[in-house]
Amino acid sequence: MAMAASSTRMEIEKMSVEQLKGLKEQADMEVNLFQDSLNNIRTATSRLELASAALHDLSLRPQGKKMLVPLTASLYVPGTLDDAHNVLVDVGTGYFIQKTMAEGKDYCERKITLLKSNYDQLLEVATKKKSIADEAGAVLQAKLKHLAPTP
Repeated sequence: MAMAASSTRMEIEKMSVEQLKGLKEQADMEVNLFQDSLNNIRTATSRLELASAALHDLSLRPQGKKMLVPLTASLYVPGTLDDAHNVLVDVGTGYFIQKTMAEGKDYCERKITLLKSNYDQLLEVATKKKSIADEAGAVLQAKLKHLAPTP
């Protein structure tokens, strides 16, 4: 790992000022994309955790219980719990699958585990890319300082 970092540093130091500027801009842009992806994964994970908690709460309610049903984030309508054993699970792109309560909870937990794994992998890549951007920026500043006329 240290050997790869030192060889990367040597390669960066051999680049021209224009190449360093391009490398830094590209790495910064990629870091921003990774940050957006990490935020999206975090949001999706929290939504699934809320869904899993809602399924648990729903499983504790008796059949025939009156409740408010969310149609959108801000619109709720009155409803009655008809079937406390089966749920519809949104599997994406407008498709829903009927599952038992246990299967629905299991689906949420598997998706949460997958998202957390993806988050960890993406975070590792983003950290490496950030270090490359920082290294390129440091070398660029050193070269620009060296090229600047001294009074």
